[in-house]
Amino acid sequence: MALVLALLTAAGLLVVAGPGRAEAASCGARKVRTLSFSTGYVHVYKRGGYVCAVTVAKKRDGTLRWMSASVQARGNRPMMREGKRKYRISTDAVHAGRRCVRVKGAVGGGNVTSGWILC
Repeated sequence: MALVLALLTAAGLLVVAGPGRAEAASCGARKVRTLSFSTGYVHVYKRGGYVCAVTVAKKRDGTLRWMSASVQARGNRPMMREGKRKYRISTDAVHAGRRCVRVKGAVGGGNVTSGWILC
């Protein structure tokens, strides 16, 4: 029981260690690309044939703002998340295999679209 508690505590410390670690943990992958735009960034993560995206706001003032993140493997429909958030929003991992993906992200009035990448 003590071992389980210690492992859960250690995992919790990793999540609060910083936004980069939390983003990677949410996707379970390594960062392969960052797309910058006027109001934020979209970080693209990949593990094996799976890809996900995390949109992060440049302003970190605690204000709720409309955000979105989207990943689409070529030939499939996009996986998209959108809504009002303070700092970040992420997609679930999408199986792309070796296909190209298109990534989109938006914070407030700013947005970015990657075109087909990771081919």
